[in-house]
Amino acid sequence: MIRLLLSLLLMIPVLLCAQSKEELMAQIKDKPTEIATIRLIQRVGGYDPDHKELRTLFKGLDKKVKKSNEGKIFERYLDALKNSSVGKKAPGITQLDLSGEPYSLQDLKGKYVLVDFWASWCPPCREENPNLVATYTEFKDKNFEILGVSLDKEFEPWKKAIEDDKLTWKHISDLQYWNNGAAQTYGIKAIPQNVLVNPEGIIIAKNIHGEALKDKLREVLK
Repeated sequence: MIRLLLSLLLMIPVLLCAQSKEELMAQIKDKPTEIATIRLIQRVGGYDPDHKELRTLFKGLDKKVKKSNEGKIFERYLDALKNSSVGKKAPGITQLDLSGEPYSLQDLKGKYVLVDFWASWCPPCREENPNLVATYTEFKDKNFEILGVSLDKEFEPWKKAIEDDKLTWKHISDLQYWNNGAAQTYGIKAIPQNVLVNPEGIIIAKNIHGEALKDKLREVLK
């Protein structure tokens, strides 16, 4: 797990250098009038950001910064994090499957669904896939499904990774890389990430992997 988390951090484009959270917070407070401070706030969030913490920091910035294009984009990101947080209704997702047909998260209503954001080019995602395969094998007949949402940009590598890693669940993508529409809606800035949705469509957990995911499924699939 430690190795995985370290790899995950490498997948966050905004984490350009290693700094402690305390150092970042100090810089944010010292530079409320600079647009670049928005990126510092993003870095405070790390792999699994707390939208409430980031919004509090964002509110402390100068009004001109908040009203800038970068500020408006960041505020939309904060809204996405809030709207896809635990306890919220899972935002809708519809993209094309491997056959080129539209498929939706709504199509799995009535099941527990792990929405898995990943990509063929992402080493931590590929490292996590065997764990997902084991999880799916154990729970697929117990009202559980996985919906893979890929941040790939080319069809063939995406398809090959699914075949090579033996990912037998449903897969969708818009092949828009980091601009993937579902990733934008869920505020995804790093992969792999996931959300666990209950049969009523409510998010009940986020970013749980390996044994932690299995433990959660054993808890809810009684």
